[in-house]
Amino acid sequence: MAELFDSSYGKANVKFLKVRKDAHDPNIQDVLEANVQVLLRGKFETSYTKADNSSVVPTDTVKNTILVEAKNNNVWPIESFAAHLAKHFTSKYEQVEGAEVYIVQAKWTKIKLEGRDHPHSFKHEGPETRQTFLTYDSLTKKLTLSSSIKDLTVLKSTGSMFYGYNVCDYTTLQPTEDRILSTDVSSTWTFDPKQVSSLEYIMKNGQVFDRAYNEARGVTLELFCKENSPSVQATMYNMCEKILANVKQIATVTYVLPNKHYILFNLEWKGIKDNKELFYPSSDPNGLIKCTVGRKGEKSKL
Repeated sequence: MAELFDSSYGKANVKFLKVRKDAHDPNIQDVLEANVQVLLRGKFETSYTKADNSSVVPTDTVKNTILVEAKNNNVWPIESFAAHLAKHFTSKYEQVEGAEVYIVQAKWTKIKLEGRDHPHSFKHEGPETRQTFLTYDSLTKKLTLSSSIKDLTVLKSTGSMFYGYNVCDYTTLQPTEDRILSTDVSSTWTFDPKQVSSLEYIMKNGQVFDRAYNEARGVTLELFCKENSPSVQATMYNMCEKILANVKQIATVTYVLPNKHYILFNLEWKGIKDNKELFYPSSDPNGLIKCTVGRKGEKSKL
């Protein structure tokens, strides 16, 4: 009467902070704080359908593995560590045929002191995070890898427009050539499986993924600042286009941008008719704009 269609299990919210010391000067250090989730797929059907746990790798073992592997191996960048974990679980356990690894990295940056980065003191840039999501099937060798920036909050007080839109009997919004533009950036880039084709490649080429992250974040901030934005839609497309041009290993770029509204206060009750400086931060409702951009001619292959 019933059939198990799909299943996965593992451990979520496995958190650690790792310190990396410079080989030549241990006083110079870096830190990486991560929240890791690993889900396993494979020959676990009887644990669901027959109450037979003989094949189950306990989730506590998954947690212990993440921590021990983080201690004994390089965790920079998180893409390479995700590939390492996927390879470990699918190699160690015959019944594990696939893994999903999701890592969220907190943003810690060096404190600048007297014009230079302090060697071992950091400040937290939250809630912004760097994230990666990897799936791997050991039977088919199919691999997918995407990375993200989440919750990078930006605002500019001018340099944004919105006019020429469709107007109907429900429209109350007034066109403007000068407005505040603010958003919480969520940007995800998916790597081309033809180029990022194996766990070994990801583990050995960490610089590729650091460069992709730095380019994506840099382009986002550059175009946000420099463009006299005609719309969120136009600016986010330009961001995608430039990231694709700068990083050949990326296949698609997705942005999800809430339009956080700041509304001028009406102060006419006080005789003030020209208020252009005092705004109300409106928490909701907000606009929400999404797009995914890939290389021309590749849409049908996705």
